[in-house]
Amino acid sequence: MRGFSLVELAIASLIMALLLGSIIVPLQGQVRTRKLDETQRILDQAREAVLGYAAANGYLPCPASSTSNGQEVLTTAGNHNSACHASVTGTNAYVGFLPAVTLGFTPVDGSGYALDAWGLTQNRIRYAVANATVNLVTNPFTKTNGMRSATMASIQSATTLLYVCRTGTGVTATGCAAAADELSDNAIAVIWSLGENAPTGGSAPHEDKNLNNTRVFVLAPYSTTGGAVFDDQLTWIGPPMLFSKLIAAGQLP
Repeated sequence: MRGFSLVELAIASLIMALLLGSIIVPLQGQVRTRKLDETQRILDQAREAVLGYAAANGYLPCPASSTSNGQEVLTTAGNHNSACHASVTGTNAYVGFLPAVTLGFTPVDGSGYALDAWGLTQNRIRYAVANATVNLVTNPFTKTNGMRSATMASIQSATTLLYVCRTGTGVTATGCAAAADELSDNAIAVIWSLGENAPTGGSAPHEDKNLNNTRVFVLAPYSTTGGAVFDDQLTWIGPPMLFSKLIAAGQLP
């Protein structure tokens, strides 16, 4: 019985490589899909935790900083009549990390930060809350009785809250390029993940808007196309959602 020739072995190896490739590529896609779904579940749970905190206290938590180990940071520790600490202050927004320890949110990493499904340090869940002045009340969303003093009507009509845009093209530090691009023009808080490509994300023209510490955020379609990469995931809290929780808890009106 003769053995296989080198040509036959080469052909067999090529066929095996093609077969393995046809299996591995779909599996990679399935893993990615599961992680995207799991990250969205984590973000939704984080949003509910923030809403639950607001219902219990009448205000939203400040963000955690990169050194606060998952605790919110205030100018005066424990005093919600003060502002959020300067370490989480952006342009018309307090921007930092989800204060998972303050919220009692689990699981967290060894430093107290909630992670998305990709699970690395650079995948810590981000959190921002508007710090606009509404009806002459400064930073009403993180202040004791701040929303009650600002009034629901004034908050609902405020034009200086957080924006969520469907594209980063043409956005500025204060709004989307056009009204048609607005998914929200009065979000009170935004919770997001930098996705699989963190921390090397931040690609223009979309992902970079979620890292520039302004009040404008982007939720574009998922894309790995060069020049339009986007794998961030994002959810937000608007006035109706927050008000319904606060009214049910007796925190408003």
